[in-house]
Amino acid sequence: MTAAAKELRYTQPAISHQLSRLEAQLGAGLVQRAGRGIRLTPAGRLLADRAAEIIGRVDAATAELSALVGLSTGRVRLAGFGSLMSSLVPQAATILARRHPGLELGLADTHPEEALHQLRTGQVEVAVIFRYDDTAPEDDGIRLTHLLDDPLYLLTTGGGTTLADHARSPWIAGCERCRSHLLEMCERAGFTPRLAYTTDDMVVMQSLVAAGMGVTTIPGLALRAHRQPAITATPLPVPLRRIHAATYGEPPDPPATAALVAALIEAASADPAG
Repeated sequence: MTAAAKELRYTQPAISHQLSRLEAQLGAGLVQRAGRGIRLTPAGRLLADRAAEIIGRVDAATAELSALVGLSTGRVRLAGFGSLMSSLVPQAATILARRHPGLELGLADTHPEEALHQLRTGQVEVAVIFRYDDTAPEDDGIRLTHLLDDPLYLLTTGGGTTLADHARSPWIAGCERCRSHLLEMCERAGFTPRLAYTTDDMVVMQSLVAAGMGVTTIPGLALRAHRQPAITATPLPVPLRRIHAATYGEPPDPPATAALVAALIEAASADPAG
């Protein structure tokens, strides 16, 4: 309560009074004492989550309205994962700037789960995520536009070209979602990988492999962004990682959001070598 009062520039009694009035209006307790402090009740936690979403959606509506007059001004925001931000997004940003030079593009580098949270709460208008065949469906209200299928590569410095060939090798693992996918693939290949190192940085992963410190798997987008010359990249015969642009709410998308999605589609269809 003290921190909230300081942040809002109110006195603590004023915050307590407003909170009591809100509880009376709702007919539910929102906070309860916990030792020398307080904590949210289940009702309070629900309201806090919805409040964050409402505030975010108001901010998103303001950005959409400013862009509605012809995309000569305004902004649009995107959240996406690392290998996408270093490969596909710069191409899409160039396309967007050429078509709509007055439109401001905001970017956030984050994992798919957090990107979807930012989308639902109105912090971004587009979340670019990846899915596998067994990934759980997204929440209601989230619409997916398929961008591309991203192959997976085994990175080594030579030697075996299958997962099973490296059952005794040290492995370098990535983010939590990628790590669980790696464990599942190795288990299907008949072994449990020995995870020697973990890092979310695709450049570091390639450098560790090049230094002979282990082997790893890496998506094609990461190789499009950076390729360590000392490594051998072998495509794996596994289900592809599917890349989608996620938007929120009923169609059609606002003009600025639609323009960004169109730029992503064009960038995804371009020849990686070009």
